[in-house]
Amino acid sequence: VQLQASGGGLVQAGGSLRLSCEASGRSFSTHTVGWFRQAPGKEREFVAAISFYGRFTRYRDSMKGRSAISRDNAKSTVYLQMNSLKPEDTAVYYCAADSSPWRGQSIDREYGIWGQGTLVTVSS
Repeated sequence: VQLQASGGGLVQAGGSLRLSCEASGRSFSTHTVGWFRQAPGKEREFVAAISFYGRFTRYRDSMKGRSAISRDNAKSTVYLQMNSLKPEDTAVYYCAADSSPWRGQSIDREYGIWGQGTLVTVSS
């Protein structure tokens, strides 16, 4: 599986963006997928994750209620809808995949497959 993240851009505070993570290769539907982000000068942090068929999801506390992760296995794509964006959401966003079953993976070393990042910039 290879991953390609897209959908980043410049948005004003309070705005919305939808990030996409498109996978190529077989067995995408049997991968847990997560989104992480890394702001300049900071460590990479967990944003959200979704189980194989989307039954289970998990979010970092600061994103609960204003983001939604979903997936369309027929399109081999995972989405991250982000609303009410804040300047502190500015970061490079990465998607990652893990072939293990769902256990709420939220640590980056749990994921073995990474896509390139997409930059999200939120202006105040």
